[in-house]
Amino acid sequence: MELAYIPSPSRGVIHLGPIPLRGYAFCIIIGVFVAVWLGNKRWIARGGRAGTVADISVWAVPFGLIGGRLYHVITDYELYFSEGRDWVDAFKIWEGGLGIWGAIALGAVGAWIGCRRRGIPLPAYADAIAPGIALAQAIGRWGNWFNQELYGKETDLPWALHITSSVDGREPGYYHPTFLYESLWCIGVALLVIWADRRFKLGHGRAFALYVAAYCAGRFWIEYMRVDDAHHILGLRLNNWTALVVFLLAVAYLVISARKRPGREAVVEPGADDPAGSEAAAGSEADGGAAAGAKAETAPDGDDGEAGAKTDEDAEAGAKDGEGVKDGEDEAGDRAKDAAESGSAGKKS
Repeated sequence: MELAYIPSPSRGVIHLGPIPLRGYAFCIIIGVFVAVWLGNKRWIARGGRAGTVADISVWAVPFGLIGGRLYHVITDYELYFSEGRDWVDAFKIWEGGLGIWGAIALGAVGAWIGCRRRGIPLPAYADAIAPGIALAQAIGRWGNWFNQELYGKETDLPWALHITSSVDGREPGYYHPTFLYESLWCIGVALLVIWADRRFKLGHGRAFALYVAAYCAGRFWIEYMRVDDAHHILGLRLNNWTALVVFLLAVAYLVISARKRPGREAVVEPGADDPAGSEAAAGSEADGGAAAGAKAETAPDGDDGEAGAKTDEDAEAGAKDGEGVKDGEDEAGDRAKDAAESGSAGKKS
């Protein structure tokens, strides 16, 4: 008797006239916005400027989408390039198929380009956005629910996922909702990174490495439950091996980085704590021009305001000295005149 189960949506797309609105795409977009929002708050708390995370994401997100799609197409090439398949489908990203490993790898390249243009250290930026990426993954996994994909083995648990589609070899039935397991796991990873970062002041990329290690630990056992087609190596799915290797690399980075560069970066964005820099970043060019004009008026020879003020003080002191000299000369002249008159009077007497 079926007591409870998670129903699958009857369809994953709604047409608004000629425009298709796909649940998978909405989940990806919402995830990106959440990642940027949380990353921005963490970046400002670390001493960076508001808006920097969004600016760099303009580079990171497109690179990440391309990387995620490339990883999926390469590791599941038979879905697009085998006999009877249409290679054009490889470009239909809205139908699902993004590999997180490729998304993170190529997304990091895009982030590096954005950081380099601003003179920002990539590890500091990665630490700020790490929990947001985990939350983006948690939201993005619901796109698999809309597409009725990436489920686990059959089960009669009350939270079983009811698959109704028979497209691409699917068999209707009740399966482990691995998309839900991974979504919940990613939320836990985000909370873990936020807590550990506050508790241990993680820096130099260690918060990001913790996110990677924690995600890989969960992905390993979740991947093991999946029943969709995948390449196997020594009895394990390809993504199991990828999760294992990446987990070890992340843990090694955590240990080595903590020994070589303890603590966290004192400055994450050059000029972010400079009021003048902040005003310029906010668009205060007019104020800057007025200030430059005031300096030029005060110090026409190119000196700054302080030098100009000093010149004014010297001029005032010189004027006072000139008045003193003049007074002295007048006093000396009066004395000479008196002496001359006294001598003249003596001769007459």
